[in-house]
Amino acid sequence: MLLAEKTVAIVGGGPGGLTLARLLQLQGVKVQVYERDTSSASRVQGATLDLHAESGLAALRQAGLIEAFYAHHRPEAGKLRIVDPQLAISYDWDSGYEHEVRPEIDRGPLRTILLDSLEPNTVVWDSQFAALEPAGKGWLLRFKNGTTARADVVIGADGARSQIRPYLSSIKPCYSGITIVEGNLYAAAKHAPALDQLVGGGKVFALGKQQSLILSAKGDGSLAFYTGCKVAESWVQSCGIDFSNKNSVLAWFKQAFAEWDADWQALFAGDEMTFVPRPQYYYPLDQAWSAQPNLTIIGDAAHVMPPYAGEGVNMALQDALELAECLTSSQHPSIHAAIAAFEQTMCRRAAEVTQLTLSSTDMLHSETAIEELVAMFNEVA
Repeated sequence: MLLAEKTVAIVGGGPGGLTLARLLQLQGVKVQVYERDTSSASRVQGATLDLHAESGLAALRQAGLIEAFYAHHRPEAGKLRIVDPQLAISYDWDSGYEHEVRPEIDRGPLRTILLDSLEPNTVVWDSQFAALEPAGKGWLLRFKNGTTARADVVIGADGARSQIRPYLSSIKPCYSGITIVEGNLYAAAKHAPALDQLVGGGKVFALGKQQSLILSAKGDGSLAFYTGCKVAESWVQSCGIDFSNKNSVLAWFKQAFAEWDADWQALFAGDEMTFVPRPQYYYPLDQAWSAQPNLTIIGDAAHVMPPYAGEGVNMALQDALELAECLTSSQHPSIHAAIAAFEQTMCRRAAEVTQLTLSSTDMLHSETAIEELVAMFNEVA
């Protein structure tokens, strides 16, 4: 095996990095995952994820985790309701298709399943990446806490703001024209009962005025929500909003969504709330770089894209599956060749999915968003 007697360092403990670690450990590979979080509970996990049969589910099946997934998935989360800014319902989707082909799971339980599947002490917490230096035929990794580590192969799974990517490629991401403000409302049934009932344990897509407001119920009784607005790339820096202050964010929401029904403002009724602004980027469809012999990237580090086609985590898990197969099979003569083959296939696949995602992003923020989305669901039905 190409990785026999080799050590692999994975930078980033998200779904892609953890799945890759699991797949490599099943083949006897020595793996460490370096994660910036101080523990598995140090950060609020986002909304539910729908895993696709050909990508996310395929990776979990290969990892021997499909039974654990179905023990924790949420069938009701596949329900989707489309409404307009005045809360008028345009469409309800609950055909069972999503439960069977794209079942949903909360991010927290998925992360727990993956962490529990790894060998003890695989994840090294509080290890925020700082620098990478050649060390013999491998690498020396430096972390911001002052520690170091050595590895024969390094794989960056460190997300949209990857610090590993610049060691591979100088290609910069493109701004999509949409910035999301992500929020989380705890105890939704208490603080926003009407909206909680509207969501009904699933999702709500509220579309209009070239804006989007997506609500997603979580198993802990909270509502994750995402506003989508067409603003300048520099908006987060120039808007003057204090995203750590609920009242500041609410004041912006009242102004930006002034033409929307006031009942939406109940999303800000919670006592404890978090908000994160997220400008949405993507990489050029023709991106490519020269493969290195012992360094590569997966997931958002390689091909970040907006979330409006539900492909991000599925792409990351498919990357993990395909890279693990390339590195542990006998089809390639060297690690360098295996990485080159993986990156070529991955970039081609990412280009296709990015194009699909950008089309979906434009559609959901168009003047005819509801009509087009309803037509799409009717076609599927």
